[in-house]
Amino acid sequence: MDEAVVRNADAAFAPVEAAVTARRIPGAVLGVLSADGERIVRATGFAQIEPDRAAMRRETWFDLASLTKVLSTTTTILCLVEAGKIGLDDPLTTAIPDLRQYDVAGAAERKLTFRSCLSHQTHLPAVEPLYSYGQNPATLRAFVLQRVWKPGPPVYSDINFILLGIAIERLTGRPLIELAPEGFSFRPNPEDCAATERCTWRGRIMRGEVHDENAYALGGASGHAGLFGNADALLDFAAALLGGTLLSAASIAALRTRQSATRSLGWEMAYPGWSGGDACAPTVIGHTGFTGTGLWIDWDNGRAWTLLTNRVHPSRHVETGIQELRRRVGDLVSAG
Repeated sequence: MDEAVVRNADAAFAPVEAAVTARRIPGAVLGVLSADGERIVRATGFAQIEPDRAAMRRETWFDLASLTKVLSTTTTILCLVEAGKIGLDDPLTTAIPDLRQYDVAGAAERKLTFRSCLSHQTHLPAVEPLYSYGQNPATLRAFVLQRVWKPGPPVYSDINFILLGIAIERLTGRPLIELAPEGFSFRPNPEDCAATERCTWRGRIMRGEVHDENAYALGGASGHAGLFGNADALLDFAAALLGGTLLSAASIAALRTRQSATRSLGWEMAYPGWSGGDACAPTVIGHTGFTGTGLWIDWDNGRAWTLLTNRVHPSRHVETGIQELRRRVGDLVSAG
């Protein structure tokens, strides 16, 4: 393997180990994919510290949280476009004709397109506590579809991707929980997983069940959250994207095209202060997950890296320095 890649990976792992030693995060796995297809994966700390301790391993599965948006939902939508089932600029009503069905003429939601939802260029809110309205997945889906959403400026929105997930279910005729990408799962073995939060709503430590309350109430899988995977699965995904075997050239070009100052379709693109650091090329795409996960893909240099942590274990209500850690790792991986 290229000595520079090893040197950069070593340097990037040092602040990760320091964060674990300082008990800012329980544990982490860092994976780096080089341009020649080789990889370095290193683990440190604990997959669980409460109620019992379990060591972090290279093979540990993580609740990927919002990485679901790009690994599963965005990729599936682009595959459906490639298959001619939909167009990016088609309205969601192409797949969900009953969206706001009681106001066919005037509802703003009926004008939403696949592109606008993928790129977070809609009027929809960032999040809504759907789980507080009940736990019947079918009823909650109906609520999302018929809700009169308050208009606002474009923001990063889980609701965009919940709608996209419903569209995927309609277009494929299958529930999302059966549509995990290869190497990932919506129903992992809990013993293989890093623990997340001690949930006050559910009254237990989450391990192997989705941390996101809305995804849980929607049945465990949603367009915005619910996917689990480990570092090697993420690097396999990145290698398939970089190698052009996962999506067509047109879809990859779409992923690399800015739709706003900070986003392409689904993914973030490099901008000042973002999670991938300042040393990366401007064409790098990436995404993070609330639980402490992230994946970044460097098209120009043919490399990728993933930092997976369980930073919400046992509570989200502490400052872990995760943004600074992500940026530091990105700068060190991208150095030279």
